[in-house]
Amino acid sequence: MTPSTLGTGSQPEPHRRHEILQRLQHERNTRLAQLRAMDADKPNAHGDLLTAQTTAIRVVLKEIDAAEERVDDGTYGVCRGCDVRIPIGRLEILPYVRYCVRCQQREL
Repeated sequence: MTPSTLGTGSQPEPHRRHEILQRLQHERNTRLAQLRAMDADKPNAHGDLLTAQTTAIRVVLKEIDAAEERVDDGTYGVCRGCDVRIPIGRLEILPYVRYCVRCQQREL
């Protein structure tokens, strides 16, 4: 991804949009596989830990859905806190992230 293909109110180039959506789908599939594995392991699971992990995964799944909406509305890759572009490296690691590092630290 290049900075010119990320959101500032416009759609990313079609091939970049496809790449972003593929990355988000991969993240979704990974999280869903984790949930299935945790569900299969319930008899061996520790209740509170399983609940916390399941909750965290479901939060990420919601973030992935929200990221797909941002791709559609042209705001993907723009920090929700300061309206600057989120660095490409951060988006490659966490393609569903809403904030740049500085704003994320403020949110915590």
